[in-house]
Amino acid sequence: MRNHIATLRTQRGWTQQDLAQQLGVSRQTIISIERGRHDPALALAFRLAALFETSVDALFEPDAGNAGD
Repeated sequence: MRNHIATLRTQRGWTQQDLAQQLGVSRQTIISIERGRHDPALALAFRLAALFETSVDALFEPDAGNAGD
């Protein structure tokens, strides 16, 4: 799954550690999500969307091959 977290985070001038602290997760979790290696749990996805003042749908996009999944 692709996401726009790194772009939105850098637009706000936040480091990965800043974002991790705001969400109560590890920096490694943020790195994994930004790189698309880890899809966050639904609760974390909603917290991310709220923090960035957007919707979960706008924040995350399915990979082209997984659009129907």
